[in-house]
Amino acid sequence: MSRARNPENKGLPARWCQRHGAYFYRVPPGLEAMWDGKQMFRLGSSLPEAYKVWSDRLADTDKTKTVADLLDRYSLQVVPTKAKTTQQSNQVCIARLRSVLGTAPLSAIRPQTVYQYIDKRKAKVSAHREIEILSHAFTKAVEWGIIDRHPFKGEVRLTGEKPRTRYVEDWEIVECLALESKRSRGSVLAIQAYIRIKLITGLRRGDLLRLTMSNLKDDGIHVTPGKTAGSTGKSIILTWTDELRAAVEMAKAARPVRIAPWLFCNRDGECYFNDDGRAGGWDTMWRNFMGRVLKETEVKQRFNEHDLRAKCASDADSLEHAQALMAHADSRLTERVYRRKPQVVQPLR
Repeated sequence: MSRARNPENKGLPARWCQRHGAYFYRVPPGLEAMWDGKQMFRLGSSLPEAYKVWSDRLADTDKTKTVADLLDRYSLQVVPTKAKTTQQSNQVCIARLRSVLGTAPLSAIRPQTVYQYIDKRKAKVSAHREIEILSHAFTKAVEWGIIDRHPFKGEVRLTGEKPRTRYVEDWEIVECLALESKRSRGSVLAIQAYIRIKLITGLRRGDLLRLTMSNLKDDGIHVTPGKTAGSTGKSIILTWTDELRAAVEMAKAARPVRIAPWLFCNRDGECYFNDDGRAGGWDTMWRNFMGRVLKETEVKQRFNEHDLRAKCASDADSLEHAQALMAHADSRLTERVYRRKPQVVQPLR
């Protein structure tokens, strides 16, 4: 009977574990020579470092026989190329897939397998995302020469979740920006400046909160969008306008530490994002701000930061302009998810 994994090791590839702030690999008996003669091989102090070390020592592709083997390789070579928050959600999906399908041979996966997997899951949205990961893993398996063809691509039709339709009205923004702050600096003023910049530029939360003073150049704000699905990944320059300059100056003035390198910083002058790609302090500030908005203004329906990004895309003059602001590689994503204003149609008569 296999031993249950400790909570801190759940979601990690097979035979991985965390010890003393580092990641280790339990070497199978008889393979110590491949791992410097060690039974416990230290992979690294961070997940990206551990994945890279393990990837460098990865065995030949002909040993990838089961779904678990494929997911392990996917964890090694594909997941680390994604944004940190995406890496974490991917590992949760991979852990669930391994627990159900891990022992199945690659040749056993059929369209029916996918339908049965989703049918047995109560959380349908999560199940769909897990299947998306599995499908991409099989796409990579074809690329790596492990299999000849994808076992279910184009043969499975899943009803996806509908895109969010919340459109933040202009008057709601006015209400938010009119909320009074009891201090000359701090969270309320910082979030109000953040909202102004986001509505002008459409930047993602991660890209906006990671802006530094060095990103603010004479010709505009220089940004390289993070690794997210649908992103072009190409650097962009958001040219200055009077309104954008004013919003950036507001953000500078709201900082609790004047000489911090970050445009938005916490009380220690540090970036809100930690090494795990989370921004807990900022999330708390946002929740508190929205709580005040709902309590003290006429705004009665909560909105999130993604809704603000969608408002920027919706208010753009054209789909092409919206796509450029969103830094999307495909305009269909911009149109389907981010353009939320009703289409204006001229009557026939």
